[in-house]
Amino acid sequence: MSQLKKGAILSYITISLTNIVGLFLTPFIIKSFGDAEYGLYMLIGALVGYISVLDFGLNNAIVRFVAKYRAEKDKKGEENFLAITLWIYGIISLAICLVGFVLYFNLEGVFSRSLTVEELGKAKIMYVILIFNMAITLPGGAFTAVCSGYEHFVFPRTINIIRYVVRSAMVVGLLLAGGDAIGLVLLDTGMNILVILFNGYYVLSKLKVKFKFHKFHLPLVKEIFSYSIWIFIFALVGQFQWKAGQIILGTLTNTTLVAVYAVGIMLGTYYGAFSTAISGVFLPRAAKMIVEKVTGLELTLMMIKIGRMSLMVLLLILGIFILFGKQFIVLWVGENYLDAWSVALIIMIAYTIPLTQAFANLILEAKALFKFKAIIYITFLCLGTVFGGYLTDDYGIKGMVIGTSSGWMVSIIIMNFYYSRILKLEMLLFYKNITRRILPSFLVVMIFGVFINTLLGVGWFNFGGKIISFVVVYTIAIYFFGADKSEKETVNNLILFKKQQNVKD
Repeated sequence: MSQLKKGAILSYITISLTNIVGLFLTPFIIKSFGDAEYGLYMLIGALVGYISVLDFGLNNAIVRFVAKYRAEKDKKGEENFLAITLWIYGIISLAICLVGFVLYFNLEGVFSRSLTVEELGKAKIMYVILIFNMAITLPGGAFTAVCSGYEHFVFPRTINIIRYVVRSAMVVGLLLAGGDAIGLVLLDTGMNILVILFNGYYVLSKLKVKFKFHKFHLPLVKEIFSYSIWIFIFALVGQFQWKAGQIILGTLTNTTLVAVYAVGIMLGTYYGAFSTAISGVFLPRAAKMIVEKVTGLELTLMMIKIGRMSLMVLLLILGIFILFGKQFIVLWVGENYLDAWSVALIIMIAYTIPLTQAFANLILEAKALFKFKAIIYITFLCLGTVFGGYLTDDYGIKGMVIGTSSGWMVSIIIMNFYYSRILKLEMLLFYKNITRRILPSFLVVMIFGVFINTLLGVGWFNFGGKIISFVVVYTIAIYFFGADKSEKETVNNLILFKKQQNVKD
């Protein structure tokens, strides 16, 4: 099996581990820390997360340029490029420390309304550790990027999986021993240093890569930043999208509300992972269609095909969460976190449309049309977050997420016009066909779901029975009434293939 296929499999294993272990560890961490300290942990993590974007997208640039130099067999150019990026990373690490230094002496003023004296003391210690963590982790990420440029995916991703498993076990041990949020931050920092050392050894000793400065080449530096700047903007969008709410809540309310909001954000973002697992494998197809200069109608039909598959998965999860999400949250982390249901639900609803349109985003990537989308998203997410902060005084965490989601939805509407005008996608045809048969089937199953949700009983056993019943009925309804002929054939062929494999075995 090739490095590419093995790397893809390891990526899915990593995603699965992150989601599953996260679901199990979160309630344990909350119980060990308490609501207030967990909220403080998430608040400082979100704050330092903004500084992490000072990477400026350099890791992505390393992947691209290393692959380019290897294709051209220009070893000297590769060595010089890597040496220059090393100098740039040195400047970035210095900038992180300087920015962190300035913010450190302003923490008390920023959080004076929301944090107690004890919480502020812990916040400062965690902040210093995380700044140090960031200053070494960002340059260390260059080793992983070099591996990707060399198409060596297995080692770094295996190391990442091992780190996640070991880290999870150590978190449990740390908390059982009475550790606090500061201990958890120290643990993460130590694990990151070990990963950097392992990846560095692999790059320098096994791949024989050299970071050797030959000459300063200003056009190369300009080319690096011209490529990475829009990736940097997207990184800003990713950080700002939901984490900004945690910062604002941390300044206006208290750490307990930050904890509730953070749990809602976590559940909402897990929702998107189920869909991207489907759409993410279609980027090569999008690139090929662009090269072949297919029509806007052909691109639209492909987007409909992928969008319908995504929607089938998304509506299953959305339906389960609407009906049984409150029961899950109470069982999972307790009644104090019930408001996280509203936060997660709003995010899931806001996510649904763009997730079904993921193929349009892949077309943007294939055509390198990042600029417009980056500007639109960062603009309206900022405005939405400000609006959310305004609503927080009257509506609390629900106001925050409504404000942020409103900026997200405006961006989606604008991008739909962009898809139609610039990419020549037929968006009305898309909306007409993506919901055909699927949406009516979903609504009928939801009526059944309301009925089974009235059944008496509490606990995980009762919850599991409801989920299984809903999934069975939804699957039958979608297969017989929601899916079209080609979608049924795809399912039948998959089942037939598995049967043939079993016979061979």
